[in-house]
Amino acid sequence: MRRYGKHTDEDDIRSRPNRKGNRPRTHTRPKHEDAAEGLVLTVDRGRLTCLVDDRIVMAMKARELGRKAAIVGDRVALVGDLSGKKDTLARIVRIAERTSVLRRTADDDDPYERVVVANADQLAVVTALADPEPRPRLIDRCLVAAFDGGLTPLLVMTKSDLASPDELLELYGALDIPYVVTSREELENGAAAGLVREHLDGKITAFVGHSGVGKTTLVNTLVPQDRRRVTGHVNAVTGRGRHTTTSALALPLSSESGGWVVDTPGVRSFGLAHIDPSRVINAFPDLVPGTEGCPRACSHDEPDCALDAWVAEGHADPARLYSLRRLLSTRERKEGD
Repeated sequence: MRRYGKHTDEDDIRSRPNRKGNRPRTHTRPKHEDAAEGLVLTVDRGRLTCLVDDRIVMAMKARELGRKAAIVGDRVALVGDLSGKKDTLARIVRIAERTSVLRRTADDDDPYERVVVANADQLAVVTALADPEPRPRLIDRCLVAAFDGGLTPLLVMTKSDLASPDELLELYGALDIPYVVTSREELENGAAAGLVREHLDGKITAFVGHSGVGKTTLVNTLVPQDRRRVTGHVNAVTGRGRHTTTSALALPLSSESGGWVVDTPGVRSFGLAHIDPSRVINAFPDLVPGTEGCPRACSHDEPDCALDAWVAEGHADPARLYSLRRLLSTRERKEGD
């Protein structure tokens, strides 16, 4: 074997030829300055349906994005075949910074965070007043996720012909959440869509609710050109409906002022393992000044919390403090409680 000394000549060193004849790999990635902008409408097994201008384009995530995944509502940059023709595929090479994110986990012990929708302006929490019965703890959890993710909540109550909305309105009145009350007849004749649409025009609204509450029926009425299969059965024993929406889907509102509706799968649970309870206070700006005297790392739901004395002095409505603490404690209680 030939051994090289300290003073070898370059001519003495052999270089292994590139048998494939291709260029060596580089860590320099292309900038894709000519990439087109698009909106992710739905995701299905690694294939993303995107709206590029007025065309529907199928795409996949570029390898250079690594583990970063695009979700419904994401603003993305695409290259490749953007014609939208059958059997064509584009590549998503960039994902724009998100203005809001709705997240959930399967339960409070699950460390895996599921991102539901990005860049939504508000979250419409749909609940039936009867058949199935309302689940206030699930509503609380949805509200916490909305406040934490930067979405404005909207409470939509259906089936008012079966039960009165007064109890729920009293429970959430201190939160000043906008709400809409609809009946089954209004859902069927389209009147409910008109009531809800007043809150949707010009915004991206994600709809969430457990099965059987009429969420998908309402979305079908709002976006008739893209009707989704309706839940037609509510189990008489469990009071829960069958899931008819299996993936989140963004649908355009047919109105002059624009707007989008994001229909999400029906949920049976809404875990909050990913949420830091200390951030929930930010959804109560009228209570934030009262936290200045709180001990360090105060949970705002403990005996030494300064909010008790501050509210007792008349600086804020006691109902607001009660609502804050109800939301903070929702992680310790199951949705069905």
